[in-house]
Amino acid sequence: MTGSEFIEKLKKALENDLSEAQVREQTAFYSSYIREEVRKGRSEEEVTGELGDPWAIARNIISGMELQNESGGYQYEAEQSRQRSRYQDRDLKGQGNGHIHTFGFKGWWQLILLLLGIIGILVLVVAVIGGIFSLLAPVLVPVILIVIILRFFGRRQ
Repeated sequence: MTGSEFIEKLKKALENDLSEAQVREQTAFYSSYIREEVRKGRSEEEVTGELGDPWAIARNIISGMELQNESGGYQYEAEQSRQRSRYQDRDLKGQGNGHIHTFGFKGWWQLILLLLGIIGILVLVVAVIGGIFSLLAPVLVPVILIVIILRFFGRRQ
């Protein structure tokens, strides 16, 4: 797919959910990125192939805008910064598959649920390990004592 085809598909995917200014901002960013990569000697098809599906990118952008509306803008701006730094990191390394996966919280309650889940897993792991020790201790302590005593007296002879 050429760069202009990619930008056109991205624009069509964004038009229904974003304002005209936001669509221009996003298409300008990706147009600029494609032009920079072509100047480095890569083909447009190679660059757009690494970027992936414009509809999937549009979905991520729209989700980011929704997060911005719900959280006052911080998460969307952070996501945009992460996307740009991923492209720059990939350029520095000279590799990458162009797929961007995002993860975010839509509300404070999701963060609390995540933290409670992590704490619950830690408590479960500690309980299982403690249970194993409580079951094995009555058997292992005498066995270890016998082995120590046998080694102690076995060396004296």
